[in-house]
Amino acid sequence: MELWDIYDKNKQKTGRTMVRNDWNMADGDFHLSVLCLVKTKDNKFLITRRALDKEWAAGHWEIPGGGVMSGETSLDTFFRELQEETGINARGKVVNLVFSYKRENHEAKNNYFVDVYSVTLDETDRCVFIQKSEVTGYKFATKQEIEDIASRGEFLHYDSIKEIFDK
Repeated sequence: MELWDIYDKNKQKTGRTMVRNDWNMADGDFHLSVLCLVKTKDNKFLITRRALDKEWAAGHWEIPGGGVMSGETSLDTFFRELQEETGINARGKVVNLVFSYKRENHEAKNNYFVDVYSVTLDETDRCVFIQKSEVTGYKFATKQEIEDIASRGEFLHYDSIKEIFDK
């Protein structure tokens, strides 16, 4: 059973935990997720397509990421999720926390923070080894390709993260 720490509205740990994906959070409780932007030196971005059997947003495109497990830092999660989903080991590389955002979804009882990290790698797509239970495909896409996917409503979190593709 995977546990997540519960944070308060100021992104401070409360000392309480929740079971992963137990969407029964009280008002004022939040969990923390991470998004992992991988940029190439020729201004392409690694995007992944969610597995088709996912409960939520199956087949949609996104940048890799996931929930911060209890006791883990968001940076630890960046490295873990990137490696789990894509096989990329970014340890030892320069990783930047670009920004964070907060979403309150009281009706769904799913409040969360997202830390968005970025790393630029020399490696090409041949270094990517997707985790088939999480990801059905990947590509290194230009900003325009990502905008096109988003315009069709097929790119997750785009409105919240679109500024990252300009940095």
